[in-house]
Amino acid sequence: MSSIPEIEAAIRQLAPDELAAFRCWFTEFDAAQWDRQVEQDVAAGRLDALADEALSDQQAGRTRQL
Repeated sequence: MSSIPEIEAAIRQLAPDELAAFRCWFTEFDAAQWDRQVEQDVAAGRLDALADEALSDQQAGRTRQL
C-alpha cells in the first residue's frame, strides 16, 4: 500500500488529461463513500434525532419554504 506522500507525489506527476480523469473518478468515488456512510447512519438510527428535530421545527412553524 502506498503512503499519502507517495500518492500525492504520483498525482503531481499526472498529465493534465490524466489529472482530469483522476479528479472525475475521485469525485464519484468520494460521493459513493459518502452515500454509503449516510445509508449506514440512517440504518443505525444515528440521524433519527436530527429528523425528529426537523419535523418538530416544521410542525411548530419554525421553518420556511425553500
